[in-house]
Amino acid sequence: MLMRSMKTNQSRCRDRASGFSLLEMMTVVAISLILTVVSVVSLVPVMKQYRVTNAYNTTLSALRQARDNAVSQRTSYQVTFSSTASPNTITVTPTLTTFSGAQSTATYQLPSDISFITQTQFASATPPDSFGAGTVAIDFGYTANGGTGGSNTFYFCPDGSAQSTTCGSGGYANNWDGGVVYLSRSGDLMSSRAITLWGATGRIHGWRFYNATGGGYQWVRQ
Repeated sequence: MLMRSMKTNQSRCRDRASGFSLLEMMTVVAISLILTVVSVVSLVPVMKQYRVTNAYNTTLSALRQARDNAVSQRTSYQVTFSSTASPNTITVTPTLTTFSGAQSTATYQLPSDISFITQTQFASATPPDSFGAGTVAIDFGYTANGGTGGSNTFYFCPDGSAQSTTCGSGGYANNWDGGVVYLSRSGDLMSSRAITLWGATGRIHGWRFYNATGGGYQWVRQ
């Protein structure tokens, strides 16, 4: 009987040693949940920044690709920005589609939480490349003829310039079209970016909005 009792006690001890108590399991689950919450919270700002960067790079890529196509294919490419589409879009369309190697229309979309918008504080800073006054989100149309801006469409030409009309409609110098487009997340001032276009050369500049040391805001070239 004594030996049987000892064996039974040893078996029970092994059973307890080989498993986890309910308290231990609950402790492990609680720690796992805490680590998960901390990881998710820390990733939120990173993901927001990623989407801003993605929107900025998408806009730059669309413009550069349109310009490169216009030069290499010797034809005009129309670029149209839309702040009313959801999500906001950039549409690139060749004006001639009958020649060999012609590209079809390409539409680029911004992430859903990023838009072509202006923020109130833009008006207090010098506009990027001095285009406009920082109050119009899509602000192209500043021409050699004295265009007043506010346009959402322009054309890249075979010489690499940006024009207010299709290439060949009058002298290039009279139709050069420059301007700026702003993009950011609504209510998030420091997510703001801008991209400018110089009509005569088709040169594209990227900008970021900063809170300058000592107060005030400014656009800084990227």
